[in-house]
Amino acid sequence: MTFAIEINHLTKKFKETIALNQVNLSFEKGKIHGIIGRNGSGKTVLFKCICGFMKADEGEILINGQAVKVSQAQDMGIILENPGFIGSMSGFKNLKLLASIKRKLTDEQIKDAIRRVGLNPDEKKSVSSYSLGMRHRLAIAQAIMEDPEILLLDEPMNGLDRYGVIEIRELLKSLRASGKTILIASHYAEDIEALCDTVHEMDQGRVLEEQQLFTSQ
Repeated sequence: MTFAIEINHLTKKFKETIALNQVNLSFEKGKIHGIIGRNGSGKTVLFKCICGFMKADEGEILINGQAVKVSQAQDMGIILENPGFIGSMSGFKNLKLLASIKRKLTDEQIKDAIRRVGLNPDEKKSVSSYSLGMRHRLAIAQAIMEDPEILLLDEPMNGLDRYGVIEIRELLKSLRASGKTILIASHYAEDIEALCDTVHEMDQGRVLEEQQLFTSQ
């Protein structure tokens, strides 16, 4: 078994509050892994530590065997909390601006990512006029457009209608089939059951249990 992410004795404190308490987790490559728990359980803090946005007080995180360093770019597609876009610009222009940082994507590659999430890349209307579901679709397009090996998705189905949920589930299954490793934090039991190979429950910064799930391919 090969692990994409290994977390050892991870602890994060905010003054007197322990957000993560000696977390130990391993995520196998090429699988979809669910993280569940109520608000404040530590899911988002865990994701921020994994992607290097936040420094832990103790422990280590290994991505493909290499230690994560804060502020060091990781080969990951990330959705954390509310996606931030420039409201006056179209979806395509927003993603093109973000892609210009690394300068490795063509316009057609960006448009293909937008199409894959069910949006029209040639739509001219501004993101400020998007529905919540459309904004989350665009955030998923941003996460996948550079073809990362690992995806960290915090509530990726937020704001999607029933058909949108079905479309994004199929997209995530196809990404798993291509070998991607995907971590999903979700309040929705149906998403976890439909998508995830394993699920880890968190409460008050601790990992309570792991379950093996059998998902439809």
